[in-house]
Amino acid sequence: MTQQQTDQLHHDVLVVGGSGVDTVVRVDSLPVPLADAVSVGPIRESPGHTGGNVALGCRALGLDVKFLDYIGDDWTGNQVRERLTAGGVDFQALISPAGTRRAVNLVEKTGRRMSFHDARDPDDLRMPRDFYLPHLKRSRHVHLSITNFTRFLYDDIEALGVPVSTDLHDWDGLSEYHREFALRSDLVFLSAAGASERIASVMREILREGRAEAVIATAGAGGSYLMSREGSRTPRPVPATVPPAPVVDSNGAGDAYVCGFLYGRLAGRDLEECARLGAVAGAYACTGEGSTALIAPDDLLVG
Repeated sequence: MTQQQTDQLHHDVLVVGGSGVDTVVRVDSLPVPLADAVSVGPIRESPGHTGGNVALGCRALGLDVKFLDYIGDDWTGNQVRERLTAGGVDFQALISPAGTRRAVNLVEKTGRRMSFHDARDPDDLRMPRDFYLPHLKRSRHVHLSITNFTRFLYDDIEALGVPVSTDLHDWDGLSEYHREFALRSDLVFLSAAGASERIASVMREILREGRAEAVIATAGAGGSYLMSREGSRTPRPVPATVPPAPVVDSNGAGDAYVCGFLYGRLAGRDLEECARLGAVAGAYACTGEGSTALIAPDDLLVG
């Protein structure tokens, strides 16, 4: 990126894709008993999903955030708009004929969750180039959710030389759907649970076959693991941070980790410090329901 392009930047982070509404059902334990009916606590609905959580979390940290996505012309889409507006996110949406994405999340007493995700986007959905390109040109960093249409932005992102990150969530290292995101991003986040004991080899493969500067695997209360292009091929453990209050809900903790990491990276901090900030933000997120516990810069930096 040229100096002239840098001088014209406006957005710290451009988030593309991944908004929706969560229905959260609190249960005694996972898996739930096999029964015709199970009594649960109050069922709560709120806007969330990975793209919305990253946009809101980065904005709470004081970053200038632009968020582009498809939502439905429906009441759930209105919920998404209202939540992002209340969080100070500059959100610009196109209307999806399939409606707004949904998820049902079962959350047990310790905060552990199981999510049923209804992505619902048509396979042929594409974001128009004249819609997203002006924002790409004005952004310091792009974060792509793994919604299918976002993969078609990579050519323009690479041509502009803008750093890009993605979160593969529970990728097992085998599914072809995730592979392009894994190999064409500069920062790759994923959950260690997806590949389990194979996580180190999956991280090495991403670095060997792709363009990533670093791969970060989150492991909940077990901390996280960092592997970088210039470092060892053995994942470096990053200790978990003790939450500052009782754990209520782990929904959004991984997204919060991404926000803390990106905040550090955009501030010029090294990868290990970025991972530590991610751990602080992720722990903080567990202390509120859904994606309501958004950490501020002062709490992040003293964590």
